[in-house]
Amino acid sequence: MTRPQSEQAPETRPTAAKPDAAHPSAQDPSIGRVPGRPHVSKPATDPKVHDSAFLKTARGEKAPHTPVWFMRQAGRYMPEYRALRAGKSMLDCIRTPDLAAEITLQPIKAFPLDAAILFNDILTPLPTMGLSLDFVGGVGPVIHNPISRTKDVDMLGVPATGETMPFTAESIRLIVPELNARGIPLIGFVGAPFTLASYAIEGKGSRNYEKTKRFMYAEPAAWERLMGKFEALLADYLTEQVKAGASAVQIFDSWVGALSVYDYRTFVKPATGRLIERVKALGVPVIYFGTGATHLMPDMASLGSNVVGADWRLPLDDAWKLIQPGQSIQGNLDPLLMQAPWRELKHQTDRILTEAAGRPGHIFNVGHGLLPETPMDAVMRVTEYVHEKTQRADG
Repeated sequence: MTRPQSEQAPETRPTAAKPDAAHPSAQDPSIGRVPGRPHVSKPATDPKVHDSAFLKTARGEKAPHTPVWFMRQAGRYMPEYRALRAGKSMLDCIRTPDLAAEITLQPIKAFPLDAAILFNDILTPLPTMGLSLDFVGGVGPVIHNPISRTKDVDMLGVPATGETMPFTAESIRLIVPELNARGIPLIGFVGAPFTLASYAIEGKGSRNYEKTKRFMYAEPAAWERLMGKFEALLADYLTEQVKAGASAVQIFDSWVGALSVYDYRTFVKPATGRLIERVKALGVPVIYFGTGATHLMPDMASLGSNVVGADWRLPLDDAWKLIQPGQSIQGNLDPLLMQAPWRELKHQTDRILTEAAGRPGHIFNVGHGLLPETPMDAVMRVTEYVHEKTQRADG
């Protein structure tokens, strides 16, 4: 029996407006800009990796099957991960290349996934800027000296990430040879400027981002400087990841859904757009993803990433109507469905594949990260099922 789907979105494509030209921050385009590092081209990609289903799909090309990977695929749902992490902090594992490489490869060895994602955290760059970061059990990441004044913004450094975080590039150099042998690309990643700014101001996760919004509204010039610093640092950090061998990158704007369309266009879109433009110049596909951000998708897509991530709140075909022609889409299974009985998980996987309708450009993923309670069997069954259902002779 076919179940009813959500009400369809209008067929007309929304038009993304430009940032408000009357806003104070638009009067001086140099506000918040920090000079970028010299351009560095990416190394040659292994031919098997270049022709992988994931990279073909990210480029909008026909692939032999719909590629599958999962956000947080290297994580607490795997016994191997929990055993390796025992007695070690998150930051210790990230900063130890051998451990980071092993954790990255654990799901690749366990499942027939189409891409690996580097074991790292979006907040890793914050300590290099002068922010005191700790991962507290039962709380999550905590910043002990959050930004509260304009002076705090000006005190933040923008160091060369190759010098302050050399462990990231070293981890990638350890991972890539094994992935090349399997024909699997590696995804590097960062948090987006707004999401990192939110953590830096709130000091931890937040429900409503009151401190962030108050600062953004009250100190627009300082906010632009803060976004400019993150733009420069993150562009440099992604350059280092690509230079070390990452074949694609994802920019996580985890908290951007808390903003209105106007605030996104005015306070966030300019710096994020510059970041995406700088990273695309490296010649690798860029994925831009936010949660709870359906209302922002036309504007997010207009920034020109190769792939736009969709969370689970909107049917995939409706989300596809909100992005630019030629862009690929990633998503969008509710991560909690990975804990559902197979009959329901299979049904909703079929629903998403039906919404994709066999079009080139669909990367199957969850609409946020895998949860610790995810059964490993569900990861295996979904991955194999998507591959089986989408096999194409002409890919």
